[in-house]
Amino acid sequence: IRVPEQEEDRTVSLQNAVAIYDLLSITLGRRGQYVMLSECLERAMKFAFGEFHLWYQVALSMVACGKSAYAVSLLRECVKLRPSDPTVPLMAAKVCIGSLHWLEEAERFAMMVIGLGEEAGEFLPKGYLALGLTYSLQATDATLKSKQDELHRKALQTLERAQQLAPGDPQVILYVSLQLALVRQISSAMEQLQEALKVCRDDAHALHLLALLFSAQKHYQHALDIVDMAINEHPENFNLMFTKVKLEQVLKGPEEALMTCRQMLQLWQTLYSFSQLGGLEKDGSLAEGLTMKKQSGMHLTLPDAHDADSGSRRASSIAASRLEEAMSELTMPCSVLKQGPMQLWTTLEQIWLQAAELFMEQQHLKEAGFCIQEAAGLFPTSHSVLYMRGRLAELKGSLEEAKQLYKEALTVNPDGVRIMHSLGLMLSRLGHKSLAQKVLRDAVERQSTCHEAWQGLGEVLQAQGQNEAAVDCFLTALELEASSPVLPFSIIPREL
Repeated sequence: IRVPEQEEDRTVSLQNAVAIYDLLSITLGRRGQYVMLSECLERAMKFAFGEFHLWYQVALSMVACGKSAYAVSLLRECVKLRPSDPTVPLMAAKVCIGSLHWLEEAERFAMMVIGLGEEAGEFLPKGYLALGLTYSLQATDATLKSKQDELHRKALQTLERAQQLAPGDPQVILYVSLQLALVRQISSAMEQLQEALKVCRDDAHALHLLALLFSAQKHYQHALDIVDMAINEHPENFNLMFTKVKLEQVLKGPEEALMTCRQMLQLWQTLYSFSQLGGLEKDGSLAEGLTMKKQSGMHLTLPDAHDADSGSRRASSIAASRLEEAMSELTMPCSVLKQGPMQLWTTLEQIWLQAAELFMEQQHLKEAGFCIQEAAGLFPTSHSVLYMRGRLAELKGSLEEAKQLYKEALTVNPDGVRIMHSLGLMLSRLGHKSLAQKVLRDAVERQSTCHEAWQGLGEVLQAQGQNEAAVDCFLTALELEASSPVLPFSIIPREL
């Protein structure tokens, strides 16, 4: 027990400690050294009993260095220390919606902000925005159509409430527009988005959504112009580039789209080198050792289809040496190999698989196989890799093998509508009509806006002699295709 005279000393030493930790936060924060900052601030916890400011600083430093689950548990404590501060549950909701995808938790935190009512002041609309985004993401995750519809309706209501409270907020308008797009109210979504773009004309998400809406109206050239403009403003945005590839594929064919894939590989390489040089993580000594090794010889090139033999052989030998290099690093802690957020690696996988798809469209199966092999070198059991291996097997006429690969992919990702679609058609080709029908019914239940799945279901029903039901499916497919964007609207990130 401290005697009263010590109490004053304690207060002074606490003030001094807080001042030093604040200066540390500013200095290390500016240099992006969040890991070091979080370690320093964690030591401050011994002063921090009941001290909101220090708890909050530690929580924020954990958010910044990606320790999201720990950050949320700290923020929960901060809420107890200062229950009437809306910024704390908002920050927690942001982390739950973003990196953690803890949607029930996010809903609880958003409700705390809304529960403060008038007291939340200018943060009240943000509370409704957080809740609306949570419902919207829950709708995307839901597996039953009835549940999806109900959540989409709640999401739109909640986002519109946020809009009433903050009519000019471009972020709120953007997400109202996205929500309308998700339920295929394309022209209403377009009207809303025009409003958001008046305020923030070069926002990446708003321009991306505009391009997708144009593509849903089949104005592909408009869409491509917008995407090019957006990439000009945001040259490191892979999300925009994947949409550009799809638009080029529709408008100009696979050859042109492959050129963009090549550019994406170059960009990836640049960003990867940057992350290795410590742009993403400045404190790891292991990382420094890796940097020196990495700068040499990580050549990512797509095979050249016209010069099939030499191209593939050259590229394959590069691939082999690259994979060997990757394998030798697997003995290091995985966190160092997959350095730079995991996002960087999944992006590379997507680029290879996108290229594989374009080669398949040109019937260059050897090159497609090479690209799939590259992706498999990164994530051998990912559902996307298994699915593309299935597609390749199907093109080569190995139907049983394709069926097996689709089944494996579906085991890894039971909600994959694209996988269900391909598996359903494959089962139908192999004569398993009723099983095919079941798989395709699951697909349209899981994602009722997928026109390919409705089309497939119609074909299977027709083959079973159920003509009336088949016609209904074909009509639904036609109607949905008329409002279908080149990539799903759900690729626009929903984040606070």
